[in-house]
Amino acid sequence: MNRPHRAVSLQQAAQESPTLARLSELARDSGERLKAIERLIPEALRSAIKPGPIDGETWCLLVQSNAAAAKLRQLLPSLQSHLRSQGWEVSAIRLKVHINPEPQ
Repeated sequence: MNRPHRAVSLQQAAQESPTLARLSELARDSGERLKAIERLIPEALRSAIKPGPIDGETWCLLVQSNAAAAKLRQLLPSLQSHLRSQGWEVSAIRLKVHINPEPQ
């Protein structure tokens, strides 16, 4: 049985699938949270941080190095407080060191 395949954009696929729509919404929310706290993060660290998954009231940030994670850990209370003042329900921010392997 041959079914015709049609190309769809990611946005169309997300609209047609509740699961993809929810994932898309969470990814957008995570990016917005990072934008909201960006000015509180030292400029030298900003490029080392990416938005990560949201699990209930816990948000994860992906950090490129242990050193950046150590510095960011010091800022977590103020980052959480700022997010809550902006309306996000964030009880915890997790940091995950995500080191990209060197190309060989």
